[in-house]
Amino acid sequence: MKKYQVLFITHRGERHQNEALSAAPSEFEITMLRSPSKDEILSHLPGKDFLITERSGVIDEDMIRAGQNLKLIQRLGSLTHDIDLEAAKKAGIPVSYLPVKSCILVAEHMIMQILSLSKRLPEMMAITASANDYGATPKVCDEDYFAYNWANVKDIKGIWGSTVGILGFGEIGAEVARRLNGYGCTILYNKRSPLPTFAEEELNIQFVSKEELLKLSDTVCMLLPFFTETAQSLDSAFFSAMKPGSLFVSCGGSGVVDEHALTEALTNGHLYGAALDTFTMEPISPENPLLKLVDNPKINLILTPHTAAGTPYTQPELNETRTADYINLKRITQGEKISGRVV
Repeated sequence: MKKYQVLFITHRGERHQNEALSAAPSEFEITMLRSPSKDEILSHLPGKDFLITERSGVIDEDMIRAGQNLKLIQRLGSLTHDIDLEAAKKAGIPVSYLPVKSCILVAEHMIMQILSLSKRLPEMMAITASANDYGATPKVCDEDYFAYNWANVKDIKGIWGSTVGILGFGEIGAEVARRLNGYGCTILYNKRSPLPTFAEEELNIQFVSKEELLKLSDTVCMLLPFFTETAQSLDSAFFSAMKPGSLFVSCGGSGVVDEHALTEALTNGHLYGAALDTFTMEPISPENPLLKLVDNPKINLILTPHTAAGTPYTQPELNETRTADYINLKRITQGEKISGRVV
């Protein structure tokens, strides 16, 4: 059987690399590179039939020229702004994108976090479950009688027209932005390098400094990955710089948030609420200071056990999910139409 040569470049760690490798169909021979330099990519491209790029930097004209035998450039994710599409078109190399299900699920979870905190869901659930009449005798409702806000709760918010800042902007950030646009939000973002203007316009987002983002945002969405330099980096100074009365939601890397600092920002009332899906220690440690607050619904705190990406996959399900990475490659080899084609 002919072995098709595939160059797979990614920024992700060994665990994710192994998942992708184990799902590769037998007819593909994979060369996996993690966060390679341009020279490394150029040296590996000659003779390759396919290039898979997973949120791992620019694919420029030089690389496309070096990949003369490429039958497809496959982007894992929805963002193709960092691929030279014009060069690919001139070279006659198709380019396609593949939305990542796990990124979409995390984005959905983050929208849930924002909405739940804005509506003070923990407190609203506690009030309802208490069955306290708050001085009003329960009556059967009809078209003329209903007891709106019978507990007289103050300061219930919404997100329509609010300003949302996304800290750490990749595939998940893009999916969050797409969903927030339906709520009429002003969307700010910060990352190491701004996106091209055309990509910002497409997503209706605005690049600002980290300082501006914290100062202006009604909600801060934390999507920073864990690196040595980001460990515990969201500290007291970070939360103090946030807009008073704002929300903090996090589906970013475990270990990035200083949970003691966040506890203080919630306790002293500086923040309106917070929701986290990842923690410094997982499973969450009984010593985590946030656990002392979670039973007080007025604190407006939501904690979930690192489940934003949905139900954990079994190994067969995981292999099936990662097999999607190669579906367009197989279609090319079988002379079929590919999905997500942009060139």
